Amino acid sequence: MTEQYVRDLDEVDETRISMVGGKGVHLGALSRIDGIRVPGGFCVTTDAFRQVMAEEPAVGDRLERLSQVDPEDREAIRALSAEIRHAVEGIAIPDDIAKAITRALGELGERTPCAVRSSATAEDLPTASFAGQQDTYLNVVGPVAVLQHISRCWASTFTERAVTYRLRNGIDHRTVHMAVVVQEMVFPQASGILFTADPVTGNRKVATVDAGFGLGEALVSGLVNPDVFTVRDGEVVSRTISAKQRAIEAVPAGGTREVEIASQRQEEPALTDAQALRLVEIGRRIEAHFGRPQDIEWCLVDDDFRIVQSRPITTLFPVPETDDGENHVYLSVGHQQMMTDPMKPLGLSVWQLTAMAPMREAGGRLFVDATRRLASPASRASLLDIVGRGDPLTRDALETVLDRGDFIPSIPDASPGHPGAVLPTASIETDPAIVTEAIERTRASLAALERDIRTKTGPELFDYLLEAFQEHKRVLGDPLSLQVIMAGMEATWWLNDKLLEWLGEKNAADTLTLSAPDNITSEMGLALLDVADVIRPHPEVVEFLQGVEDEDFLDELAERAGGAEARDAIEAYLDRYGMRCAGEIDITRPRWRERPSTLVPAILDNVRNFEPGAAERRFEQGRQKAWEKEQDVLSRLRALPDGDQKADETKRMIDRVRTFIGYREYPKYGIISRYFVYKRALMAEAERLVEAGVMAAPEDVFYLTFQEVHDVVRSNEVDEGLILQRKDAFRSYLALTPPRVLTSDGEALDGAYRRDNVPAGALVGLPVSAGTVEGRARVILDMADADLVAGDILVTTFTDPSWSPLFVGIAGLVTEVGGLMTHGAVIAREYGLPAVVGVAQATRLIRDGQRIRVHGSDGYVEILP
Repeated sequence: MTEQYVRDLDEVDETRISMVGGKGVHLGALSRIDGIRVPGGFCVTTDAFRQVMAEEPAVGDRLERLSQVDPEDREAIRALSAEIRHAVEGIAIPDDIAKAITRALGELGERTPCAVRSSATAEDLPTASFAGQQDTYLNVVGPVAVLQHISRCWASTFTERAVTYRLRNGIDHRTVHMAVVVQEMVFPQASGILFTADPVTGNRKVATVDAGFGLGEALVSGLVNPDVFTVRDGEVVSRTISAKQRAIEAVPAGGTREVEIASQRQEEPALTDAQALRLVEIGRRIEAHFGRPQDIEWCLVDDDFRIVQSRPITTLFPVPETDDGENHVYLSVGHQQMMTDPMKPLGLSVWQLTAMAPMREAGGRLFVDATRRLASPASRASLLDIVGRGDPLTRDALETVLDRGDFIPSIPDASPGHPGAVLPTASIETDPAIVTEAIERTRASLAALERDIRTKTGPELFDYLLEAFQEHKRVLGDPLSLQVIMAGMEATWWLNDKLLEWLGEKNAADTLTLSAPDNITSEMGLALLDVADVIRPHPEVVEFLQGVEDEDFLDELAERAGGAEARDAIEAYLDRYGMRCAGEIDITRPRWRERPSTLVPAILDNVRNFEPGAAERRFEQGRQKAWEKEQDVLSRLRALPDGDQKADETKRMIDRVRTFIGYREYPKYGIISRYFVYKRALMAEAERLVEAGVMAAPEDVFYLTFQEVHDVVRSNEVDEGLILQRKDAFRSYLALTPPRVLTSDGEALDGAYRRDNVPAGALVGLPVSAGTVEGRARVILDMADADLVAGDILVTTFTDPSWSPLFVGIAGLVTEVGGLMTHGAVIAREYGLPAVVGVAQATRLIRDGQRIRVHGSDGYVEILP
């Protein structure tokens, strides 16, 4: 195949991205939209780039070294990228490429001023914009100058910022090739950026226009503050006109310069309202063509708009798809379940098939449509109350939407049988046998699943699983189970509210729930202390575990002195808890049984930080503290007016809390236990597909929905392209932060704390476990990286039950996500750890190793000198 070094823009379509890069493809598409004016020009293709790179073999060696560099090692990146840029700029452009470029330039007019712009193959994509990562040169005049600036664009593939961006987004430098766009230069009166969705709130119905005089580089470089027009429904709803003291303009001989704007013009608007509205109309047509919100660069020439670039706004969180044209309000499932990471398609679909409420997917996350609950006055009040008790930020975000008064329609109150109604709990006796019965029901259902699934394979397995999912929902919705959960939660709320009112004591229930019985998650943390007790006496085993790097270590462990005993202890732990893992609601996540090395750091921390018998002592100490707190509270109440009555009521509620609150963790344990059974059966099918040559790797099924895997098993055919597309999409979702509340307009809301009793500079969050503690912050994003000593305070994004083994060795907890009754908060109270959750950007604002003070009763964190 003969290389083609130059293509006219009007010859370029979406299929040519590997030839002309993202910018070139978008400009070609723009030039074919009716009524959109794009300056004429051509693309120097990636064939030319590859040919030039082949002229200097040493560049390949440096790229190999660059691929091994740590994304945070800025010095190494700076040095290597500079070497590569210097080498690329020094390569002479081969004659055949230079002639092709000069010929295309002649068709524009040899002395026509041009813009020379980089267009990488990994640029302006739906999943990564690469905005500003490579170079643009304006007002380049003459063939010699154009060729020189094309070389500079090629070299800009390896700017420090572009290299770092690729490293952090997992993109191989060697797979990115650089095309160059050469266009007729536009000399505008005004220019700027149009966002067809609000880039801050995400609202798709709001467009914002940034405008300034002269060339747009003045705005991009921050030389001036732009005029800002906000447009909604064909109307300018707000405008900010800035004093624009300087501008960038073209120089006749080539290049640009900075100039002062005459004082009488500085506060003139760069656009009229009518022009801003016309520009937004153009933007909406471009958005409709590309099918997603756009970041558009524009120029105004003699009251006519020229579009010089359009790229997707990749930072917006996607909106769940609906076709009813109605307004919707969605609540994040991940914030409730303590898993805000994206889920793979199989994980999403299995959770949807086993959940009690319908859920919609967006950005690899799940959301529940709360619109009907919010539209009915009675159900709205109950929803806001229960949401607010768990997470005030979500309540505040919902109230922000409700306060507008025009987004959610009002409908009559639901009937008493509405699914949102709360089950009555007062009729449940305070009897431990009720908890035992609820646990036994779950165990019996799980045992039947494990027994019956063994004989199911192929299409029969999927038919069986659909039945199993219905049983899953029956267990999850068992009225007895729900009543037990609500009884524990309501008693906790009652104690906190009444003891604050009567005794002025905040969060009294935190101590009263210490070492509550039947808490499977806190038992899991203590059980790992018992594993450490088995390992501690054997130095050879401890030394071996310190060097564990793969998942076969349990087999090798038995060869060490004391190793067989240690292996048996770990195996027994995995038999009971091996179905757990971080992000466990996603069935595709590796379980501890599949990746037991995850537990090794926590085991070694326990060996180092605790004495033998710590588990039993800690549980007994917690039980004793709770009993002492109970006696203290009751004696103080009896001294009050009507004290005996208050003390009797409180005693009843303490008994209810201690009877029922531990069960709060068991349904999740049951869900995840069932999930591991489903997963093993599905992975056995995936292995058969690989053996039959249908699929490349068993884990590829993770990128298909449950029904799609079912179809593959029936047909023995798989769409490899779809799997690759889903993998790319999943990688893009990793960079997105899901909001607590999302509207159908695309507005992402996270709420705010309405408190003024917090010291200046403190990080505000939700108080979920009483007490104050000061210590070293350990910022840990992956449990497998834990390295804790006694007194450390764990700072992380979120914790689910899998993090509980770390809780036994820390002094306090800070998370970015969480609520009063989420798992991390429950276990923090269980272990008596001061904890503050819902602290925005805690893992970025608190540095690993800093000393911090956690105020678990008042809900804030101080960073200490």
